[in-house]
Amino acid sequence: MTDEVKETFVRASGGRRATGGGRPMTRSMQRVAEAVAGDPAGCAALTVTGLAELTGTSEATVVRTARLLGYPGYRDLRLALAGLAAQQQSGRAPAITTDIAVDDPIADVVAKLAYDEQQTLADTAAGLDTVQLGAAVAALAAARRTDVYGIGASGLVAQDLTQKLLRIGLIAHAHSDPHLAVTNAVQLRAGDVALAITHSGSTGDVIEPLRAAFERGATTIAVTGRPDGPVTQYADHVLTTSTSRESELRPAAMSSRTSQLLVVDCLFVGVAQRTYESAAPALAASYEALAHRHGPLRGRP
Repeated sequence: MTDEVKETFVRASGGRRATGGGRPMTRSMQRVAEAVAGDPAGCAALTVTGLAELTGTSEATVVRTARLLGYPGYRDLRLALAGLAAQQQSGRAPAITTDIAVDDPIADVVAKLAYDEQQTLADTAAGLDTVQLGAAVAALAAARRTDVYGIGASGLVAQDLTQKLLRIGLIAHAHSDPHLAVTNAVQLRAGDVALAITHSGSTGDVIEPLRAAFERGATTIAVTGRPDGPVTQYADHVLTTSTSRESELRPAAMSSRTSQLLVVDCLFVGVAQRTYESAAPALAASYEALAHRHGPLRGRP
C-alpha cells in the first residue's frame, strides 16, 4: 500500500472526509474507511459481506469505498490491507495473495484461484447496477432478435448467452467475426437488441457493430469492466463487471470471464422469469430432445 493511500486511511479514521476522483465520502463510506484504517489485518480477513456487516453498511458501499480509495474493487483493497498488516508485523509476506508462482503446488493453485474467483464474483455482484440490469432484462425479453458481440474470451461468453436464450425460444446470435458482426448489425432496428461484451471497454471489433446497431435504433447493452470506456458511448444500458488484477499466469481473459458469466446468468434468469409461460415449455422441449444423448437410446440395441 502506498504512503498516499495510508495517509488517506489516517485522515478517514480521524473523522475527516477523504476524497477520490473529486467526490467526498458519504458517512457510510467513511465508516468503512475508518474500519480498514483502524484494523487492516482484521479487515483483510473479511469478505465484502463481512466488512459490510461489521460497518453496518452494504456490500455496494464497501465496493464504492474501495474504488474511491483508488482500487478497482474490494479484492484489491483487501490485498493491500493484508500487505499493510504484514508490514506492521516485521515485514513478513502478505497473508492473503492470489499471485500464482511457477513453482506453486497444485493445491495452492486451486486455493488461490478459488479465492480470487470468489472475490471477483462478490465484487461484481456488489457493484452491479440492478436498475440497469432490470432494463436490460426487459429489453432482451421483448426483443424480436438479439445479437451479441464478443472477441476472444468475451466471445465465449457471448456464445454462452446466446445458447441460453435459444433454449428458451428466443432468437439470438453470437458474433465473434467482426465483419459478420457489422453486416448483421446494420440489419437491426427498433425492437431488436445488440449486446457487446468487452472487458477493456475499448475493443474496436466489438464497438463498431454496437455503434451500427445503436445508430439504427436497436436497444444496446454493454457488459464491460470499464464503465467509462468508449463502448459505453453507444450503450443504452451499461452493466459493469469487476476489474480483476492481472498476473503473469492469470491474464485478464481469465479473470474477466468469471464476472462476465455472472452477469450473463443474471440476464438469462431475469429473461426466463419474464417469459416464463413460453420459456418453461421451450426448456422442457429442449431437454426432451437431448435426453437420448445422455443415456442409451430407447428401443435401440
